[in-house]
Amino acid sequence: MTIARTLVSAVAIGAAGIAAPLGAQTLNVAWSQDATGLDPHTQTAFASIRLLELLYEPLVRLGPNLEIQPAIAESWEFSDDATTLTFRLDPEATFHDGSPVTAADVKASFERILDEATGASARANYTSITGIETPDEHTVVFQLDGPNVPILNGMGSINAAIVPASAIEAGTVGTEIMGSGPFTLEQRTPNANASLSVYEDWHGGGIAYDGIEVSILPDETAILASLRAGQADFALLNDPLVATLVPRADGLELNTAPTLSYHVLQLNASRAPMGELKVRQAISCALDRQDILDAALLGEGEVTGPLTSPAYRNDPSTLFCYEQDQDRARQLLTEAGYADGFSATIMAANGEPPTAAAEAQLIQSQLAEIGIDLSIEMQEMNVYVDSWLAGDFDMAVALNGGRADPYTMYNRYWTKDGNLQNVANYIDDTLDSLMQEGRVETDEAARKEIFAEFERHLAEMAPWVWLYTGYTYTAQRDGVEGFEATPTGSLFGLVDVTLSE
Repeated sequence: MTIARTLVSAVAIGAAGIAAPLGAQTLNVAWSQDATGLDPHTQTAFASIRLLELLYEPLVRLGPNLEIQPAIAESWEFSDDATTLTFRLDPEATFHDGSPVTAADVKASFERILDEATGASARANYTSITGIETPDEHTVVFQLDGPNVPILNGMGSINAAIVPASAIEAGTVGTEIMGSGPFTLEQRTPNANASLSVYEDWHGGGIAYDGIEVSILPDETAILASLRAGQADFALLNDPLVATLVPRADGLELNTAPTLSYHVLQLNASRAPMGELKVRQAISCALDRQDILDAALLGEGEVTGPLTSPAYRNDPSTLFCYEQDQDRARQLLTEAGYADGFSATIMAANGEPPTAAAEAQLIQSQLAEIGIDLSIEMQEMNVYVDSWLAGDFDMAVALNGGRADPYTMYNRYWTKDGNLQNVANYIDDTLDSLMQEGRVETDEAARKEIFAEFERHLAEMAPWVWLYTGYTYTAQRDGVEGFEATPTGSLFGLVDVTLSE
C-alpha cells in the first residue's frame, strides 16, 4: 500500500483567489477566552489553540472536510508497509525571523515533543517514532515501530507545531513566539487584547489585509454588541443562545458547522466511589443526555458516543444505557453498596464552554434523583486546566477536542502509555489492545469495526459519560467574506478572509 499526497504550490492554502491587499486594513476579532499559555506543544485549551494556530504551523493541517492539506510539508508518502513516513518540506517556508524551516527544525521539534520532560499534550500520538532521519535540509524521514497510518492525521495538530531548533536549545519556546505561520504576535495583554501582523513572507500565500486586532470579551453578549456597533468585524461564539440572535441583527451573518469536540462528564476512577464499575454505570444510566442538550445547548447539537468523527461515528442508542433508566441506576448503586447514595464534587470552568455551569447544574439535579449529592465548583479557566491535567477532581464537566481519526483522538487517554492517563484515570487491557490494533490496521473497514468495539467497551466501562456534540459558531459583519467554518473549530480560515473598503 502506498499513500501519497503532493500539491503544487499554485494551490497552496491561501494562495489562490486572494484579492490584492487593500492597504492598511485590520480585521477586528473578538472572542471570550484568552490563551492559557503560548507553548504549542503543551497547550490543551481551545483558547490557546485558536491563537497559536495563527502563529505556528505543523507539517500538515486538516482542511474544512477533514482532508489532510499541506502546511510546512508540501508532500508526504508512506512506505508500502506504512512503517516509514517521508515528508518533503516547502523550500519557501521560513520562520518569522526570516530563517528557513529545515529538516533539523522538524527533527528537534519532534524530539522535544517526545521528551517526557516537555509535558507535550499529544506526545502519545508520536511514540511509535523510532528514528528521525534528515537526508537533506528539506527531507524528513520518520521511522516507525510498526504500521501507523493515523500518525499522519496526528501530525495535523498545532500540538505538533514546528519550532526553531535554536529556540529549543535556548529554552525560549513558549516565552518568545517564533513560528512560521501567517501572522506574527506584535503585542499581547493577557485577558484583554492582542495584535497580530501579517507575516509578509508567509509561504502559504498572500493575505488580503494587514493584521488582526483581538479583543477578549468574557461576556458573549458584549461580543454581539461589539459586532452590532462595528467594533468587531468577526467573532467566535460559544454560547448557542447568543448565536441564535446573530441572524436577527442587520448586517451580521452566522457561520455554523458540526464539531468533533464533545461535551462529557469525566469520572475520576482513581477516587472512591468512582472506582466501582457499577457506580460509574449507575451515573451513566441516571443521565438524560437529550434533556441536558436541550436545556444547556438549546438542542443545538446531537447526543454522541465517544467517536465523533463522521467516518467512525455510530448510533449512540446501541451503546450501554444511553437511554435514561433511573431504576436501573438505583439498582446498580445498591449492588455497589451505595443504596443511600454518596457525596462528591463536580468541577467546571467559567466561560468556556459558556454552558458548563448549566451542564453541571443539570447533572447535579439528575443525579440527585438517585441519591448522589453533588457540590459544584466553578473555576477560572487556567485553574481548571491545571486541575484537569493533574486529575485533581471527583467529576469534571469538560469540552474536549475531537479528531478525524479515533486513534489520534484517544490514545493519549486510553492506552497504557497515554500521556494523559492522569486525566483519564482508567485503563484496561481491552481498551489498550483495541487501540493498538486500530493503530496498525490499514484496512479501513477493519479499522471501523475495531473502533466500534472500542467504543462499545468504553461506554460500558463508563470511565467518562459522553453527552453530546455541538456546533462551532462564528459571526461576521457584511463586507467580511471568505471564512469557512470547519468541524475542528479552527480559525485558520481567517487567512482566506477579504474585507471590503
